[in-house]
Amino acid sequence: MGTINLFGASGHAKVIIDIIEAQGHEVGVLYDDEPNCSNIHGHNVYKANIAIPKGPLIISIGSCSARKLISRRYDVEYATAVHPKTIISNSVVISEGTVVMPGAIINSDVNIGRHCIINTKSSIDHECRIGDFVHIAPGATLSGNVKVGECTWVGAGSVVKQGVKIGKNCMIGAGSVVVKDIPDNVVAYGNPCRVIKENT
Repeated sequence: MGTINLFGASGHAKVIIDIIEAQGHEVGVLYDDEPNCSNIHGHNVYKANIAIPKGPLIISIGSCSARKLISRRYDVEYATAVHPKTIISNSVVISEGTVVMPGAIINSDVNIGRHCIINTKSSIDHECRIGDFVHIAPGATLSGNVKVGECTWVGAGSVVKQGVKIGKNCMIGAGSVVVKDIPDNVVAYGNPCRVIKENT
């Protein structure tokens, strides 16, 4: 793949630019609904309602729900970006739109959905299932056979015990230790991790 465009012009986009360039690809242009600048690291930024986004495209926004909304808005080809300084088993499946940051480790038979973020130095062990639009934050560790539902955020430095299921649209706070299943649509954190409130 030659040139990859981005939707979203913020700090997260800067990291994805680095990954794309480390892969030996070129970054094209950046689009944003409300751009705060006209240029990031030498790449032009355009307001999305003026310049219609074209693929191949990566949605460079940290918010899980925002990535979901934007992916529904634009019917284009979506790219993936995987930093060369990762360790990824050959049996891993990574779906369109997903980005994998430097230092991430993804072990055997993991399946990662669309438009996910596997962030810096996160670790995903064997046979995990990661739903669409999930964000595994920096330094988070998922033991084997963990399932994470769509649009869930697993916070920085969290540890998830083997076999645990985390529902969709959840927010797992940074540094949590998740030892039992978490239902859909909740905010949960702590050691051990417990449900605090609904995630509305």
